[in-house]
Amino acid sequence: MSDDLRPAHEPETPSEPVGDAQGLIRIRGARQHNLKNLDLDIRTGELTVVTGPSGSGKSSLVFDTLFAEGQRRYVETFSAYARQFLDRMDKPAVDKVEGVPPAIAIDQTNPVRSSRSTVGTMTELNDHLKLLFARGANLFDRATALPVRHDSPESIHAELQRRCAEQGDPRLVVTFPVELPASTTPEEVEQWLSASGYTRVQAERTVQRAVKEEVPAKGKKAKPVIEAVKLLDVVADRFRLGNAEPARVMEAIEAGLKRGAGKLMVYVLKEEGEPDIWKFSTGLHCPESDIRYTEPTPSAFSFNSAVGACEACRGFGRVIGVDYGLVIPDEKLTLRNGAVKVFQLSLIHI
Repeated sequence: MSDDLRPAHEPETPSEPVGDAQGLIRIRGARQHNLKNLDLDIRTGELTVVTGPSGSGKSSLVFDTLFAEGQRRYVETFSAYARQFLDRMDKPAVDKVEGVPPAIAIDQTNPVRSSRSTVGTMTELNDHLKLLFARGANLFDRATALPVRHDSPESIHAELQRRCAEQGDPRLVVTFPVELPASTTPEEVEQWLSASGYTRVQAERTVQRAVKEEVPAKGKKAKPVIEAVKLLDVVADRFRLGNAEPARVMEAIEAGLKRGAGKLMVYVLKEEGEPDIWKFSTGLHCPESDIRYTEPTPSAFSFNSAVGACEACRGFGRVIGVDYGLVIPDEKLTLRNGAVKVFQLSLIHI
């Protein structure tokens, strides 16, 4: 049975190990156009450059043999009904091609009409890359370079088990942060704790927070209003992880996340010195830098979207602005004396 009549589900039976299993594309007996029984092995996963003088067979090898065979095999994986709507390429003049994956070809004569066109946009791979980055990429905090991930009570419990096993099961204090006005008195703090069902505070500090923005005057930028707040680390529970029941640990973690608006701080007590603090949070939030990120979407990686476009160039790759150093080369001059350098048109008579 010839290759053209073989059903799509019937695999070819190679006479030797398939090249892809060894990371190779094997071409044997290529005779397309001016190729003369060429045998060639090309490694996959590497950048391979084919060079040579004009007419030496570069395009015959790359486009008319390698790409044509990869595209032909890819089309044959579809049903007979779907293949009638796809462009089919003729089988190249070659004895055997093994290990070739589905291929994409970009011709050097392909016109680029937009300054924002790239290999990804021309081949429509950019749509797949946007989806890959949005769904499969790992987020790292821009301030601390630490990985940012979704923490859950189960993942926090597992992380506590791992860290406690490394440090010899230290005593832990599970706390959650509570913000109160800076003017709150100790008596008011005790009243709040009593009403909430808690009795202990592990740490107390005053921090500066931007709470809102002032309404700007016409022609001016809005300025954030800075306000001092009192931050309390309220104790949810204290225990050694090795001696505590898992249900008790999970209850403390869940209560801390709920009361702390998704933030949890675990104090690791030491016999000497200040305790270490392990910080956790739900959602895409970095507990170390206190920066919260939005869920990534494909539009966040698109230059055609207002969400993903560069704020400076808006996705065009260049910025048009005014260089005031060129407009006003000498700031000591007045306007009458020529402080502003205007455009000058020179006429050349021939």
